[in-house]
Amino acid sequence: MSHRIVILGAGTGGTLTANRLRKAYGSDEATITVVDQDDQHVYQPGLLFVPFGLTHPEDIVRSRQRQLHKGIDYRQSPIDHVDLEADTVHLADGSTLGYDVLVVATGATLVPEETEGLAEWPPNVHTFYTVDGAARLEQALAELDGGRVVVNVVDMPIKCPVAPLEFCFLADWFFTDRGIRDRIQLTYVTPLDAAFTKPVAAATLGGMLDDRGIELVTEFNTGEVDGAGGKLVSYDEREVPFDLAVVIPLHGGQAYVGRSEGLGDELGFVPTDPATLQSTVKPNVFAIGDATTLPASKAGSVTHFEGDVLVENVRRFLAGQDLDATYDGHANCFIETGFGKAMLIDFNYDQEPVPGHFPAAVGLPLLKESRLNHLGKLMFQWFYWHALLPGRDIPGVGSHMPEAGKTTTPS
Repeated sequence: MSHRIVILGAGTGGTLTANRLRKAYGSDEATITVVDQDDQHVYQPGLLFVPFGLTHPEDIVRSRQRQLHKGIDYRQSPIDHVDLEADTVHLADGSTLGYDVLVVATGATLVPEETEGLAEWPPNVHTFYTVDGAARLEQALAELDGGRVVVNVVDMPIKCPVAPLEFCFLADWFFTDRGIRDRIQLTYVTPLDAAFTKPVAAATLGGMLDDRGIELVTEFNTGEVDGAGGKLVSYDEREVPFDLAVVIPLHGGQAYVGRSEGLGDELGFVPTDPATLQSTVKPNVFAIGDATTLPASKAGSVTHFEGDVLVENVRRFLAGQDLDATYDGHANCFIETGFGKAMLIDFNYDQEPVPGHFPAAVGLPLLKESRLNHLGKLMFQWFYWHALLPGRDIPGVGSHMPEAGKTTTPS
């Protein structure tokens, strides 16, 4: 009997999972159906570059359906809810999809309405976490000739936790390149107690902010973004003034998760086993990427590495075998630092980012700015469309974090 596999979401995780499963199963062994509400697949790392004119929206958006291998059924419709007891997905158009295995890959969504003053996006308040927002911010930056620019993370978790820092570094380069850096005050405002979540990387990144004259405001929990008054207001009534604010809003799971009894937590994310990618809500439900509760970064590289283990475990589950519990939280991220350089960090659940090289003793430098890493970041876009999404195996780069080449500290 043919297995019925339904994948909700045709972003990074849903697409690479569908493509890998299609290669694992013949068309007579499994039907694979992918559902999404639109046909706009956004290369999200590219959003960072749009406000600085380094890329354009039309260069980072492609058809979702065209990224899927032949033999995968694509359904374009919003999702109404999932009935876990009946193993059925109810779509907004009234149709239903029964499944033997469900993969939730619908990612995270922005919920600006949860923060006072953000729902309508005042003229001097922007974000680069959406295509429209990034394009609007490009125009605002081009018109700016001085003042206080504040980059604010409202709360964690967010997609790509280093992106707001990258924005600060690129803004420093952008205004320097325009010859107006001395007229711009740059401030990075975060709810964390440091520039980043991991201590060694936080010290390095915090030092880089300081070197560039970018003010760091920590432990700031934004309660209101007052566009008219030009200030951020924290819950403990601290204020940070701005002329232009770049805000990364609260993130949550997709709305249908909240309408699906038992599927998600209070934020709309799917409780997921960190080692197997099997959900804890029901054995035949798996989750990948930003839709999960995993204690890993919500980033494309994490989703890529998760895909290896998830696809293997869908196979094992359908075959009645024990699951593979080997996903270690591997994350790998280029951090654009401006002036044609970037930094690379590589870490997992237990190992924080440290100096060294990736993927082995000879390779890209870790936790160090270099031109080579900048070129690596630019090349990743090609890699994303032509290797990662199609589900190809990449020699030397797997789901497990390599230990060779790292300067690790004694535990």
